[in-house]
Amino acid sequence: MNVMSSVMRVARRLVHADPVLLSSYLSPPLLCPARSSARPLTCQQNRKYASKQVKGQAKGQKVKPKVEKQEVEITQRMTVAALAEAMKKDYDHVLEALLNTSVDPDYLDPDSVLEERWIKEVVTRSGMKFKWAKLSESKQRINRDAHPRPPADPSSLVPRPPVVTIMGHVDHGKTTLLDSLRKSQIVSTEAGGITQHIGAFLVQLPTGEKITFLDTPGHAAFSAMRARGANATDIVVLVVAADDGVMNQTVESIQHARRAKVPIIVAVNKCDKPQADPQRVKRELLAHNVICEEFGGDVQTIHVSALKGDNLLALAEATVALAEVLELKAEPSGFTEGIIIESRTDKGKGPVTTAIVQRGMLRRGCILVAGKSWAKVRLLFDENGRAVNEAGPSSAVEVVGWKELPSAGEVILEVESEQRAREVVEWRSSEEEQQKLQEEQSAIEVKQKVHLEEYRRERAELSHLSWRQRKAALYQANKTKFSMRPSERTQDNQLRLPLIIKGDVDGSVEAMLNVLDSYDAQQQCELEVVHFGIGDISENDVNMAETFAGSIYGFNVGASRVVQQLAAKRGVPLRLHSVIYKLIDQLKDELSGKLPPLESENVIGEATVLAMFEVSVGKKKVPVAGCRVQKGLLDRRLQFRLMRGQDIVWEGSLLALKHHKDDVQTVKTGMDCGLSVEDGVDFRPEAGLQVIDGSMLQRILQI
Repeated sequence: MNVMSSVMRVARRLVHADPVLLSSYLSPPLLCPARSSARPLTCQQNRKYASKQVKGQAKGQKVKPKVEKQEVEITQRMTVAALAEAMKKDYDHVLEALLNTSVDPDYLDPDSVLEERWIKEVVTRSGMKFKWAKLSESKQRINRDAHPRPPADPSSLVPRPPVVTIMGHVDHGKTTLLDSLRKSQIVSTEAGGITQHIGAFLVQLPTGEKITFLDTPGHAAFSAMRARGANATDIVVLVVAADDGVMNQTVESIQHARRAKVPIIVAVNKCDKPQADPQRVKRELLAHNVICEEFGGDVQTIHVSALKGDNLLALAEATVALAEVLELKAEPSGFTEGIIIESRTDKGKGPVTTAIVQRGMLRRGCILVAGKSWAKVRLLFDENGRAVNEAGPSSAVEVVGWKELPSAGEVILEVESEQRAREVVEWRSSEEEQQKLQEEQSAIEVKQKVHLEEYRRERAELSHLSWRQRKAALYQANKTKFSMRPSERTQDNQLRLPLIIKGDVDGSVEAMLNVLDSYDAQQQCELEVVHFGIGDISENDVNMAETFAGSIYGFNVGASRVVQQLAAKRGVPLRLHSVIYKLIDQLKDELSGKLPPLESENVIGEATVLAMFEVSVGKKKVPVAGCRVQKGLLDRRLQFRLMRGQDIVWEGSLLALKHHKDDVQTVKTGMDCGLSVEDGVDFRPEAGLQVIDGSMLQRILQI
């Protein structure tokens, strides 16, 4: 123990004296034993913290994140081009991957067939993994759509009232005629005195017969409404004003009736006017193959006065007689079938549609499908707003209970249950999505084909080179192309007018969209419909218009005071109209206001400089050009231009214009005059002088 104590004391002295010298003779465990009681200053310890080592990883090496390899579907006997397409690589990439193998790339072309091992080798060398393509058969989906019932047994059919559509040109008296038939005042409720919706009414004649009338708009913008009315009708009553004759919408109505294969009755209206000429109307109709009975045809012609009620009973009798000839019948039982004439959103009722029942009995509680919407009928209303429990064939009713608002013109079909209705709507929605996908896929394929043709055209120029030389040439070409690539951020200076369209009913929105489709000046000012819908203007519409810097156009809709204040605060133009042509005119004005004005010049007069002389004005000598007016007149208030040959020497205003010694405002053709201008203008004899009227003309766009 004494010896050990002595050794420890000597060791401490050595450590304090020269630790480095001691460390060269003694090992570290001896200097710093595990449980030594020496002070910490006598031993410098370097601690290394251990971390978990991954199998196969060297010490100190970082763990690389796992990279997902691209999967390539391969098949037997793939060509080089097919393998490149499956790998989404270039044809030359496959050739490059086959370097240093027994396959010679110089003898391969895009149609060369590769063996299985070389297909796998190319995929593996490209850092990808392969899998065999599966031959899967696509499942045939079961058609879950609803279809109309087969034709009914003739023994179960019963007579039904005819559905008659009143058609014709705007302001020819269609609504007034219907007004007199049902003894109401519909025309007074129409904005501007013109019909802008399809109205459906049941009229009972004094003789007891019932007729369902459809009143269609006559304005050019409502062509789709007239076509829809013709398709849902049995007879068309063509109203032509005796003092106006056949007009544009008259001809269009005849065409709609012919397409729908519906017979026509001509009602020559306004025969009470002094300038009325019914015979001229009949002669004009001959040019459109509408031959009246007195000319040997089969079209009945009735002379009426809708305002005074003259001869209306004869028109009704002619309609009933034609209906009897047509033998109109329908099946009153079974599932309902019909057509939607108009649709709108009501604040208290929700989505509401006006429908014509064509088959079966429509009752409260039945389940209907129309387009991509379905309904459980909660309420039925007739044309007078009275609630009814059922409606038979040829009846016009308002249907309440739709989950979503269907479009006008859709066919209504009754189904067994709500589950069946959902199946039909889901099927139709999926079919529409599939159709859109096919259209998009077709567009993609067209673009890919164009790109492939351009690619092959570029490669055709390098076909005589080997693949190494071709790769080098393409690299040089792409290197130059990328270095000269323009900036990706380009400033678009195209003028735009974003629009938000709102209407009271589906037909009104349809009419406005049809008007916008006829716009053909997109290269001057792009017209873009951001959103369209049915109902009053909302705060969301204002927010959307502010986002796109657009305008809001509303037809027969309102905007609350809060919405109007919000639009004024955010600078959003709010255009509300109840007459369609006024809306179109304001839209034209706004489009024209987006365009820059055009400068136009009009040469008012021309004169020739005959001589130069000076006139004393006070102590100053002013040069004066003596001129003779050759054409037009010279007006001191306009701009003048000095021409020397074809060159313009000077443009500006006159300081003075004199005839003899008198200051004058104008000088006419053949007169001599003297004029002075600013200093520095070099007038020479025989020079030409023009008077220019420069005006700014606003460019007008046609819709």
